[in-house]
Order: sequence, then structure tokens, then C-alpha cells
Amino acid sequence: MSTMRDYFRFRSSSLPPLLSWLNLRFRKFVILAFVLAFSLTVAGGCKKLRHIDTKPLDQAGMDYTAIQEVKGLDPSDAEIAELAKAKMGGLGDHACIELLRIYRSQNRPAKFADAADNLVQVGMTEDDILQLARMKQLGVGSGELQAMRLTGLSDAVVMEVARRHAAGKTALSGVSLAHLKDAGYSQAALFELVRRGVRDDRVAQAIALRHQRLSETEILKHYSPGDVVPEGGAGMGTPVTVR
Repeated sequence: MSTMRDYFRFRSSSLPPLLSWLNLRFRKFVILAFVLAFSLTVAGGCKKLRHIDTKPLDQAGMDYTAIQEVKGLDPSDAEIAELAKAKMGGLGDHACIELLRIYRSQNRPAKFADAADNLVQVGMTEDDILQLARMKQLGVGSGELQAMRLTGLSDAVVMEVARRHAAGKTALSGVSLAHLKDAGYSQAALFELVRRGVRDDRVAQAIALRHQRLSETEILKHYSPGDVVPEGGAGMGTPVTVR
């Protein structure tokens, strides 16, 4: 009996240290799990909780539905500023948002407002401006396109010049096209000369032919369409009828 009592006394005396050790280990585990869970929650929630300040868009006149669409794109502050600038420059809500989508798809920084707004001011349509962006022609080279519009060249002519540039081909310069226009060429004929890849060094010949009172159809026979950008290659380019 004495031996049995001694055994249980030993077991009882050894339990408290064991329980204390287990308690300490358990508490450390709980604290570690809590810290880990908290860290994951903060890391995962930071992006969701990021405040998107759309006040510049509202101040620029963009409507509520468009602003909600912009929010869905999770834009940066710089992108919002560019959208607001484009909107104030005269572009519609859809065109502004579509330009942002296009530039993102091309992995380009959103720097389109100035070029787009300048083209709006000279009467280019939003559809053509978007097409220029898709061809990566809305930017440095758009200044020349703007000048072409100011000289009275049609959107179709300007877009064909841009289409050739996008395809890596040469195109008549704005100065050459202005000279041809002054010589009496119609917009349709100018478009065809650009489409056929006529170079600047052949402009003098084209003007001389015009002074001979040849019809535009007869003149175009001197310029075979051997350097035409294939349709669908870089935008749109469809032959037109000239007189």
C-alpha cells in the first residue's frame, strides 16, 4: 500500500510542471497563429482597401456610370489625372476609357491626353483617334497629322498616312500633300496617291501632270499600286473612286 501511495504521489507531483510546459507551448502556438493570420489579412486587404480618388473625373464632367467603370479598372492616380485631362480636352467618356484600355494592352504609360485633345481640336473623330492609338500613332507623330488636318486634308487621307507609318512604310509628307492639294487634286486622289506609296520625290511630276489637264484617273495610271499596305495589316485602307 505504501508503495502504491508513493507512486501516485510521484505522478501527481510531476503533472503541474508538465501542464505548465504544455500551456506555454500552446500559448506560443496561439500567438504565432494569430500574428500570421493578422499579417495575411492586412496584406490581402491592403489592395482592396486602397482608396481610389475619382474627384478629378467628376470635376472634369465624366458621368457616374463611366466613373464606376473606371473604378473597375483599378486605375492609378496618374491614370485618373490623364483621363480627367482628356475629358476636359473634349473627348467623350467612352473614348477616354477606351484609350486607357488600349495603352494598357500595349504596356504603354497613359500619356494620350495632349495628342488626342489636339486632334479633337482640328476636327478628327473619336473613332479615328482610337484607331490611331491602336496603331501606336497617337503620340510623337500625331503633330504632323494635326498639321495635315489644319491644311484641309480629310480624315481618310490623314489616317492612310498614319496606317502606312504604322506598317513601317514611307508616306507623302504633309507639305507634299498640301502642294498636291493646291495643284487641284481632290481628296480622293490624294488618298490614292498615299495608298499607292507615292514618294515625296515624285510630287513635282504629279503636279506637272495635273497642269497638263489630265484627269486624275489618267494621272493615277502613272503610279501603280505596288507598295500598298494590305487591308487589315494596320488599320483600314480601302481604294476610292477618283474622277
